This record gives sequence, structure tokens and C-alpha cells, in this order.
Amino acid sequence: MAPVPHALSKQRLRQALRRRRRALAAGNPDAASEAARLLPLGRLPPFQVVAGYHPLGAEMDPRPLMERLSEAGATLALPVVLDRESPLVFRAVTGDLEPDALAIPGPPAHAPEVTPDIVIAPVLAFDGAGRRLGQGAGHYDRTLRDLRAARSVFVLGLAYADQEVERVPSESHDEPLDAILTEMGYRDAGHGLTKDS
Repeated sequence: MAPVPHALSKQRLRQALRRRRRALAAGNPDAASEAARLLPLGRLPPFQVVAGYHPLGAEMDPRPLMERLSEAGATLALPVVLDRESPLVFRAVTGDLEPDALAIPGPPAHAPEVTPDIVIAPVLAFDGAGRRLGQGAGHYDRTLRDLRAARSVFVLGLAYADQEVERVPSESHDEPLDAILTEMGYRDAGHGLTKDS
């Protein structure tokens, strides 16, 4: 079955944005460390557990940010894909990683499952209203929907500043970001950029 025009436009947009992100990653090797340095910890809600992600391709590396949050007292976790349709589960990072159902490194089955207070989300594109374009599998949207139905969770997008677009095409099931962090600074969704820390 041929994709509907909206889905087709998202597919083409993702292809173009992946090329852009690869160029940004190649041209900004220190961006992840700079973004971590610019995070204003005082702007975050209280947290005990922070979930990062294992960077794939040219995704901005969250490890400097995760290290900074760990130094601030966070227990770190990573998402694990159980299958293509289920929400992600989060497991505490306690040692070695192993491939999940999509061959993405994550904590093994014996690692404790945790519920994050903050989720650092990978981003293919974002806009000023906090809309996020991901890879298209829907894992984060399903997961964030379920987390937000049960409790408060803060979703921080991590991206290169030039991944911002005028408007991310969105659908009813898309879950927004609460804030975005780039190598240029931190921004609450729908608000201006700040470099205070």
C-alpha cells in the first residue's frame, strides 16, 4: 500500500534531516560536551532517575549530559526495546550493556527496572513549540504517553541547534518535549533560549 501524502512527507523530511544531522555531527565534535555544560540544573524539576539513550548514527551523544546529571545525584537508566510494538522499558545502568530487540545496546534483563523522572530524548528535528520528530517507530511516543498517564515526567530533547525547523509535522499520538537542549543553550518548549546555568 502506498503511503499517504502526510506519511510520505514525513519520510522525505526524515531523509533530508538525517543528512543534515550527519553534517552537523561532523562539523560540531564538541557539541555534546557544550550542551551538557549549558544545562541549567536549577530549571529542571526534582529528579532521582534520569533516562538517557545509546546514540545511533549521528544522534547527539547524551553521555556528557548523563555524566553531569549523575554528578548531581541522578541514577542513570537506558531504554530497552522489547519488541517493535511495545513501549520501552527503562533499566538502571549497572555495568555492561547487551543488545535489545533492535540490537541497540542497553542494560541486560537482570538490571533493575526503573521509572524515570527525566527522559532525555533523541531528536531528528524539533520546533519552538516542543514538537519532536523521531525515527518513526513510535517507541518514544508510546512510552511517554504511558509514563505521563501514570505520573509526571520531564522530557528533554537533546539536539544540534540547527536541527530546529519552523514546524514539525505532528499527529495526535505525538508526545511533545518539555524543553530542548542544544550546544547553543537550553529552552523551555515555547520559550526563548537561555545560557544561564
